[in-house]
Amino acid sequence: MRRQDDLPLNTPDQPEPRAFTDPKLAVAHLIALYDGATGFLCDRFAQTMQSGHPGCRYRAFYPEIRITTSSHAKIDSRLSFGHVARPGAHATTITRPDLFRNYLEQQIGLLLMNHDVPVQIGLSDTPIPVHFAVANDPGMTVPQEGAADFILRDVFDVPDLNTMNDDIVNGTYKLPPDGTEPLAAFTAQRVDYSLARLAHYTATHPVHFQNHVLFTNYQFYVSEFEAYARKVLADPESGYVSFVSTGNVEITDPQTPLSIVEKVPQMPAYHLKRKDGSGVTLVNIGVGPSNAKTATDHIAVLRPHAWIMVGHCAGLRNSQSLGDFVLAHAYLREDKVLDDDLPVWVPIPALAEIQIALQQAVAEETQLQDYDLKRVMRTGTVASVDNRNWELRDQTGPVQRLSQSRAIALDMESATIAANGFRFRVPYGTLLCVSDKPLHGELKLPGMASDFYRTQVSRHLMIGIRAMERLRDMPLARIHSRKLRSFDETAFL
Repeated sequence: MRRQDDLPLNTPDQPEPRAFTDPKLAVAHLIALYDGATGFLCDRFAQTMQSGHPGCRYRAFYPEIRITTSSHAKIDSRLSFGHVARPGAHATTITRPDLFRNYLEQQIGLLLMNHDVPVQIGLSDTPIPVHFAVANDPGMTVPQEGAADFILRDVFDVPDLNTMNDDIVNGTYKLPPDGTEPLAAFTAQRVDYSLARLAHYTATHPVHFQNHVLFTNYQFYVSEFEAYARKVLADPESGYVSFVSTGNVEITDPQTPLSIVEKVPQMPAYHLKRKDGSGVTLVNIGVGPSNAKTATDHIAVLRPHAWIMVGHCAGLRNSQSLGDFVLAHAYLREDKVLDDDLPVWVPIPALAEIQIALQQAVAEETQLQDYDLKRVMRTGTVASVDNRNWELRDQTGPVQRLSQSRAIALDMESATIAANGFRFRVPYGTLLCVSDKPLHGELKLPGMASDFYRTQVSRHLMIGIRAMERLRDMPLARIHSRKLRSFDETAFL
């Protein structure tokens, strides 16, 4: 039998790159190239599953966007994105241009405006793994290794870790020999991987995700979110058009019942949608920094405009009461899950736009202003740990560190979500609600928890939604702060 590398290579037609000065036409061509490539792979995969090894290899390539500039652009220095850092060639591979149409039109439009040169749309030299090509066809699945009559990787390309990493966002990316610099934060394979993971972990399709994402660590928030969704769907002036629940069940009528799913996913997501994608998504990530990292690792490829944690925490000050709010302005990172990607010595700054939106939302919901807000809300450092039962060990070390850091609250997710927001250039924030005070003898016991949940969950969730609605009305250039951008940044958000 011939070696895999000796087999003839069968590919679809390889059109020459085309220049575009219209972002809509550029994205339309991206869609045509991508659909042609994935359609080719799906057809050949179906044939091979029926007929066996074809005696050749099949390969198709991701489309790419490329821009080449010969001079430094005179740009609006207030804008943190939309322009390349220096003259030269910049490119990125693209997947699912249909899903990212609005985003791509916006980002390409900024490039054209700031550099006054056309963008080149063509095929890259990065193969599309067959797993990701057939993922768009609900009638197809790739069998596990050994289940088919042929060895999959002998005929088709499979996911490649060399193009499926976070080197660009982590600042460890090495330029290829030709010096082409990255145009976007994620490669096409990295995006495809996360789109598949999102569907698996949240049990909803990535197409439903909105630009504003709330994270919570308790299921109690979900029922309140559904209740709010039904309320605004009944109001034609709200701008919300549908609500999506687990299993991609979508309702537009507020009276439509939602069936109980038999199998709840690990991190269920719920989407209150607007036509332009500016609605609100709620993800119940459960408890722990590992889940927080997993969720944000994958949602980041959708390039949301903000994500905020609205969960429960332990209050660390005797002056706090159960139900008080904590607005994080700093984070003590003892969650450990991001230490290899973002060293603990990297400061995670508070973002003024998010902080103000959250504080104003608290004031609006509680009807308290200025100094009176201190009755129900504290601003300070939030500590996140990776041990839920830290209280059961020797408390000397942890309590000393918490005191030295001036922490006022402790949880297991907030620092992870904020740090990954910083790493992925996604604006972030945290508003927690005190559910127990372990250092002062107020533990989270069943009776106390029931009273607490009844009185505070609805108010807390509404604050998060109101904050997101304030952020929705801000210009993108204001939300996407320059403090999230490093020395040499990609042009795309």
